[in-house]
Formats: sequence, structure tokens, C-alpha cells
Amino acid sequence: MRESAISPDNLVPALLAHRRQRGFALGWHGAADPLAWRAQAMPVLRALALPDLPEALVTLRLLRTEDRGTHQAQELELDFGSGMIAGALMLVPKGQGPFPAVLVLHDHGSEFRIGKEKCIPPPGPDDPVAVGWAERFFGGQPIGTGLVSRGFAVLCVDALGWGGRMGNGYGAQQALAANLLQIGLSPASVMAWEDCRAMAFLAGHPAIDAARIAAVGFSLGGFRAWQLAALSSQVAATVSIGWMASLPGLMCAGNNQTRGQSAFWMAHPLLYRHLDLPDIAALSAPRPMWVEVAADDPLFPAAAVDAAFATLGAVWRAHGAADQLVLRRPEGGHRFAPDRQAAVFDWLAGHLA
Repeated sequence: MRESAISPDNLVPALLAHRRQRGFALGWHGAADPLAWRAQAMPVLRALALPDLPEALVTLRLLRTEDRGTHQAQELELDFGSGMIAGALMLVPKGQGPFPAVLVLHDHGSEFRIGKEKCIPPPGPDDPVAVGWAERFFGGQPIGTGLVSRGFAVLCVDALGWGGRMGNGYGAQQALAANLLQIGLSPASVMAWEDCRAMAFLAGHPAIDAARIAAVGFSLGGFRAWQLAALSSQVAATVSIGWMASLPGLMCAGNNQTRGQSAFWMAHPLLYRHLDLPDIAALSAPRPMWVEVAADDPLFPAAAVDAAFATLGAVWRAHGAADQLVLRRPEGGHRFAPDRQAAVFDWLAGHLA
């Protein structure tokens, strides 16, 4: 029987086979000179992952503050320019700065009512949705809380579609993507651009040491963290928890990457002709990076993670910087509990001390 043109999971087998044969034109193929490879691939990444929006100076409006003993919590409004305004939360340690800092990139999770609140408890009474999120994915300790306790300033910003910028629900992501594509943008490109703008804001903050800023994220935030590290030289170290795989290994029945909707935040039109996902992350080498995907995480098939880890390891070794890369497959599922946070944040503190 002739194979169906479109599978029940909306895959096109003939085109998937063509993609496998084509490969990634600018991917890492054991090039002798990793700097030359980066010089060739980086312009393509920037051209296809970032929108044609001006990079104006990011300005802020302070909405309220809250004293939390060892640090101050601030609720901000950031103006990225081009009419793009986002709510943000920032934790600033007390004492003499400038401080090392972390830009925390929040996850997707199909929960749009909160964004920045997933990682930093906001001023005022507890938000029950945010508290429940922290219990479910972080063992009751939001990422920002663990970081500020180690002396980091922490910033988290609502991505377009979350928190104060919430859109119209899970199903509406498809329409949002279509509307952005028709004006020459995409959800993935807007998110990448805003993450770069948030990093630029943090690097220019008077309380922050611009040479000691990390990008940290869980789930979609992990994707955003290594993508940002590739796009911005202001990222001194990167932590990605729960998001790393080779793209061909994700293009299979039942995987989130094939369902549309949330996948649009990670789908850059035409970019994946040239670079696989680990290739993009590897463009930040040899800067320090910690990548962790739990062995029991149902979102990431083992073969796809293994292939990605192999690429990352090869590139850092080519730079002579194998000791700057940490690849972990701990037990457990799609979570970032306090014990894992402790190990990761201790490593991060060592690199940004």
C-alpha cells in the first residue's frame, strides 16, 4: 500500500526523508578550526533567528519594591522599543555592588497566566498559581529564590504571550504564529530578540557587573538560555535544564515539537536548513555551559539527547575547553528540584565568582 502523504500526527514522511538526506549545511562536521566554523555560521543564525527590529536603548519604569531581608524585590516595566513593553521582576542583593547577575528565562508549560512569576515570587501576597507552579516543577523553590540566596541579582521578564502580556490561550498560538509570519516575523524570532534586549538591559544596569552575567532556564527557558548564549556575547555562562536534543530525533509521532502551538516558539523559518539545535548552542563555545536533561524526561527521546550531547562535546573539545562544558542525565523527570538547583548554582557561582 502506498504510504500516506500526511501521517495522523501531521508529519510528511517523504519530506522528513528528504531532510535526513540533506542534513544541516552549516552544522558541526568536525571542522578543524571551530573559530572559522563559528564565523561562517553566526551570520546565518543572526539573519534567520532575529527579526529586523531596531535595538533601541531599553528603558524601565519601577512599579513597586519589597524588602525581603537579604535582598530587594522590584516589579518593573521594560520598554524594549518598537512599542514592545514587558513586565519584569528583579531581585537585587543588599550590600556593595556591582553584583553578578542571572537572566532567568521562564518556561512555557501551557500556563500563560504567569511568566516571570514562575521564576521569581512577585511582591505582595502569594500568588496561588505561582506557588503551585513552584511546587510542581521546582520542589517549592523558584529558580530566582535559589540564585539570590547565593548573591546573584536576578531578572525575569514576561515573554510575549505570558503574564501581563498573556494572549488568548493555547490554541491561539497557531493564529499568533500565522499573523507574525505574515508580517515577516515569528514567535521564535520575537522571543529571541526580546531575550537579547533583556540581556542588554541587565548588562547596562548600574548595580550589575556586566562581565558576570549568566543565562539560566528550565524547559522552554532552557532552549532560550542556550539560544541567547549563541546570539549574545554578553552571556558569560549558561545553564539549560530540560531542553536539549538533536532536531531530527524530535520529529517523531507524539513529540511536542510536531504538534504546532507551543512548538512555534522554537521554530525559526529556514534556519534549520543550516543548523541543528546543538549546533546553535555550540556557537557559544568555549564559554561555560551546563546542560541537563533528566533520564526520565518524556519530552526528549534518549537518542536525540545523545546526538546533541555528542555535538556539544565535540565542539568544546575542539576549542580545547572540554572542562567548561557539563552534560548531565540525572534521574527523574521534567523538573528542577532544589537538590539539582544546589549543584548547578554552586557550579555557576564558581564560574562567576
